[in-house]
Amino acid sequence: MSQTASIKDVATHAQVAVGTVSNVLNYPDRVSQRTKERVLKSIAELGFVRNDAARQLRAGQSRTIGLIVLDVGNPFFSSVARAAEDAATALGSVVLVGDSGQDASREAHYMDLFQEQRVQGLLISPVGDVRERIDTLRERGVPTVLVDELADTERCSSVSVDDEEGGYLAARHLLDLGRRRLAFVGTPSIRQVASRLKGAQRAVGEVSDASIEVLDSEGQTVLTGRKVGNKLVERDPAARPEAVFCSNDLLALGVMQSLTMLRTVRIPEDIALIGYDDIDFAISAVVPLSSIRQPTEALGRTAIELLAEEQDSGGTKHRAVVFTPELVVRQSTAGSPD
Repeated sequence: MSQTASIKDVATHAQVAVGTVSNVLNYPDRVSQRTKERVLKSIAELGFVRNDAARQLRAGQSRTIGLIVLDVGNPFFSSVARAAEDAATALGSVVLVGDSGQDASREAHYMDLFQEQRVQGLLISPVGDVRERIDTLRERGVPTVLVDELADTERCSSVSVDDEEGGYLAARHLLDLGRRRLAFVGTPSIRQVASRLKGAQRAVGEVSDASIEVLDSEGQTVLTGRKVGNKLVERDPAARPEAVFCSNDLLALGVMQSLTMLRTVRIPEDIALIGYDDIDFAISAVVPLSSIRQPTEALGRTAIELLAEEQDSGGTKHRAVVFTPELVVRQSTAGSPD
């Protein structure tokens, strides 16, 4: 019975009215200490658990925040989600995460689902253009904050990182090491990746004898990185790039596995390698990986803060917060300990 006890069961057991049980749960100061103790004893004996979701829906309120990310398996997004969850918990809310898998239809499904659940707000790292959906959500009282993408502040708030600057930092670092034949590995159809490539191309454009080759990885995982790395190993040494910039650390770790597996390519002597995100695995790689660090904790925390501002202003106050990424140099480019 402990799993199915209702508020009526508690009232009957405690010999009080249903309204009295409700007051004990929601307005305990309205009930005498003796009655409150009797009701709480019945709750404990019956194992009653109140349905907060139903209560919140009746009140038109929720303590739930929806978060939609591109790939929950990517440590970058899991770190952002963890930081958002910590910040939300401090405010008495919880975060539910949906993984769009970079699929627009799946993203739309989660947006509909979270709206049906009457979430207090939505955080989203969008696959494509979600401006119309954001407008609809705002009209229905669901404030939205874009995460890892710059928003039009007339529409909503956003928190992001200057990816073009991050790409520039990575390529500039490789160029400053004297490397001239660069390769960029990533999926340029993804907006953030395209921005990183643009920054890298800008840096290469500043050096007259430098070039950059774009290798579409058709994915952002370790496995797709290994496929690119395998193709590089198969090339004649003279046709290989002198340095490789991967659009995220997972790709870079995959490329590293391929390059080092047969011990025919040395990192960084033959090919300098740099990634992006500075995930935890970067420093513990077989060759500690240089990377462009994104402030994941600040991204998640700030997203929650912006959502709170949106709620407090009734959806009339929007801000765009843009963080600057940081170059982290390790052995994969420097050839010496961190």
